[in-house]
Amino acid sequence: MNIPITSFPRIVIIGGGFAGIALAKKLSKQEVQVVLLDKHNYHNFQPLLYQVSTGGLEPDSIAYPIRKILKDFPNFYFRLANVEEIDAQKNMVITDIGNLKFDYLVVASGSETNYFGNSEIEKNSMAMKTIPQALNLRSLILENFEAALLTSDLNERNALMNFVIVGGGPTGVELAGALAEIKKGILPKDYPDLDTRMVQINIIQSSDCILKGMSDKASQKAEDFLENLGVNIWKNVRVTNYDGKTVTTNTDLTFETATLVWAAGVKGATIKGLDADEFITRGNRILVNEFNQVKGFKHIFAIGDIACMETEEFPNGLPMMAQPAIQQGHQLGDNMLRLIEEKPMKPFKYKDKGSMATIGRNKAVVDLPKIRFQGVFAWYVWMFVHLFFLIGFRNRMVVFVNWVYNYVRFDREARLIIRPFKKKLKAE
Repeated sequence: MNIPITSFPRIVIIGGGFAGIALAKKLSKQEVQVVLLDKHNYHNFQPLLYQVSTGGLEPDSIAYPIRKILKDFPNFYFRLANVEEIDAQKNMVITDIGNLKFDYLVVASGSETNYFGNSEIEKNSMAMKTIPQALNLRSLILENFEAALLTSDLNERNALMNFVIVGGGPTGVELAGALAEIKKGILPKDYPDLDTRMVQINIIQSSDCILKGMSDKASQKAEDFLENLGVNIWKNVRVTNYDGKTVTTNTDLTFETATLVWAAGVKGATIKGLDADEFITRGNRILVNEFNQVKGFKHIFAIGDIACMETEEFPNGLPMMAQPAIQQGHQLGDNMLRLIEEKPMKPFKYKDKGSMATIGRNKAVVDLPKIRFQGVFAWYVWMFVHLFFLIGFRNRMVVFVNWVYNYVRFDREARLIIRPFKKKLKAE
């Protein structure tokens, strides 16, 4: 990998997500050598992926080069690599570009879509965890409308214009709201010769409410917003299969659709070597102690979505969201310096700063620790918070200008099929 030999302790970080970047920044000017490994050369702001998939933003608005984030930091090295295995006994990371010894290792590999073992759904549905997946979804949505113009088969046309979103969490709710706004404000102008009133947007939720992690008031208000936008919400329904054409459920409900978006959950993106049962707990996450140390090791840590830190308030582990990851990254930076200096580490305590979701134009729900509100003001708060956490002044300005333009013109400029996406259906 051509990493220079140094007298400083070498800290290897796997993953350039919220947790990995927060930790690297914290260690940036200390007397340590930091090596960050990721299979992408950019940090991806996942909360806005749905806007890429619906043409509201281009991908470069929510991505930022990792090298640029940390370019001014001494003793920092980035390598584009796919980590294949961790040899904990030899203190070595094995990758597709070579092996690397470490003094301290931090696994911040994040999460991946959880299909709960259903290979048919995994094969035929669309995920939205990465920028390439968001671009694939954007292409498919637009291609569906182009195909609907060409077919004379009414059933086929209805299936092409029927969108099914599995999962009523923030991702599913925000995507449904964006699609509903496209149906209302954009499709009639782009496709005047297509009856866009036939477009159906469905959310299928296995529990009795959407936005389950938020307050009852936020959940109900979000449901009201979506229903006013024409979104169909099916609660207490679980999807059992999707063959690329028909969605089957645990009830009598079925859906004929060319597009099923799977937003029903995530699981930890484990790495060989730390994926044995002794390390892994619920959600395919690595069990860590209050210092984010992996069981049985003092020099190997896990932070962010991949880490499961069980607390009295969160017995199933902290939420797999940006804030716990960022906070863990910050504190682990301090703790690693304490460990190197042979000082006692401080236990991690999560500060819940609240949660929020937007349902579209002037519609959002916000739950803060001491106050909860919905509607227009919540929408402005949601925009401000997301702009604040974007990395880079250019990204903030581009996103802000896009949002202002979209708001004034009721338009989404990035309706581009840059790379056509073709679904590979099961052979009949």
